[in-house]
Amino acid sequence: MNKGNLFIVSGPSGTGKGTICNEFLKFDDVYLSVSVTTRDKRNDEVEGVTYIYDSVDGFRSRIDNDMMLEWAQYGDNFYGTPKDIVQQKLNAGINVILEIEVQGALKVKEKMPEAVMVFILPPSMEILRQRLINRGREEKEEIDKRIDIAMGELKKAELYDFIIVNDELSESVKSLRKIIDDRNKMMNFVNNLIEEYKNN
Repeated sequence: MNKGNLFIVSGPSGTGKGTICNEFLKFDDVYLSVSVTTRDKRNDEVEGVTYIYDSVDGFRSRIDNDMMLEWAQYGDNFYGTPKDIVQQKLNAGINVILEIEVQGALKVKEKMPEAVMVFILPPSMEILRQRLINRGREEKEEIDKRIDIAMGELKKAELYDFIIVNDELSESVKSLRKIIDDRNKMMNFVNNLIEEYKNN
């Protein structure tokens, strides 16, 4: 059985990377990795679907035992990608998408250089700001902070394999599907060549 392929989807807050991934899952059989967090579960969240919830001590134990592909601390809470679940899915021949921040994406790429990295861009910074305002989650000061962070993250886009400008959701989903389909076709071709060589 061929291994699954790992895809990393990143982009500044408000670019719609989560919406693209969730829309993509309606049509394609891939696994969207669920992050581990130490923050409290909210009423509308589901264990193992929204997040995997753990204590701070439990999370630190995961770090100490090399059970995390990447992790970061935001405020008092930890967030990260569990290595074992991702590896299990890949070994079972299932494609995996990690929807993670730029910092974490680069950490995963160091450990798994075969990962395909996809960066989601807004059509413009003005549209990105408007999307953040429309979410209604943050005050102006927090939005300004997120825009500043986005400016720094945009400089890392050149480190990614592919860039998708998320102007129209349906077109962005099609672009992601093409990237994944092309990667699968290439890897299947390579694996068939290897098997053919072994049998000769």
